[in-house]
Amino acid sequence: MSGILFRRTWAAQRVRLLLVMLALAVWGFLLPVVYATFGKEIGTLVQSGAFANVFDVLSRFTGGDVFSIRGTVALGLVHPIALALVAIQVIGFAAAAVAGERQRGTLEVLLARPLERRVLYATLLAATVLFAALTEAAVLGGIVAGALLFGVAGDLRAIDIALCWLNAVALFGTLGAISLAASVSFDRLGPAMGIALGVTLVGYAVEFLGTLWPDAAWLRPYSPFRYFQPTRILAGTFELGDLLVLGAIFAAAVAWAAWVFPRRDLAAPS
Repeated sequence: MSGILFRRTWAAQRVRLLLVMLALAVWGFLLPVVYATFGKEIGTLVQSGAFANVFDVLSRFTGGDVFSIRGTVALGLVHPIALALVAIQVIGFAAAAVAGERQRGTLEVLLARPLERRVLYATLLAATVLFAALTEAAVLGGIVAGALLFGVAGDLRAIDIALCWLNAVALFGTLGAISLAASVSFDRLGPAMGIALGVTLVGYAVEFLGTLWPDAAWLRPYSPFRYFQPTRILAGTFELGDLLVLGAIFAAAVAWAAWVFPRRDLAAPS
């Protein structure tokens, strides 16, 4: 890994990263506020049987709820708003990291320095994983801060929060590795971004469909989002197999990039 390139990558991304982290922290902070203000009353309404089917569908859709603090934490991590914000930083950066440079004609200038392609790739991969770790820490930090401030953190355990963070980093680190593998495979940003967003959106759609429609449940193992289960972790059930599957996908994406990138002919773009 190149320390100089890593620092320059951080410098180039720091404004967008900080804005995304701030947005995630605010999003996370607001959820315990909603739970502390309205959650218990809504939970009582649900337990009484009123609108039970509606709330059951919504809970299965997001994997979380605002009827309990644990459900609130899960909702903060798996809601489309949080996922989209993390994807902007992690997947957007990874997909553009090499293909964007190539399209602008600046990759050749970068590689003209005494920098091996594998070193360039390893540095960008490290930055991608770091961005995933920081953005997920931001949303969880906001949730915990809101829960502590409003006095509703009693049922939260530090180990569960840490495992949720690890599971989230594993998911977006894997999606980032896929995006970076696509980025080193193409000369233009469009195809790389298309594959990155395609894997993410199709994977989310498959998990959503399989969750709500029993006949499509067999599709869920083919989605990376199937192996992101903060609700189960917060309930005390941590599946090591989820991390192993995400780790295997991550390793496959890294292996592909490590094989294809050094072998590509990078003539001047037309």
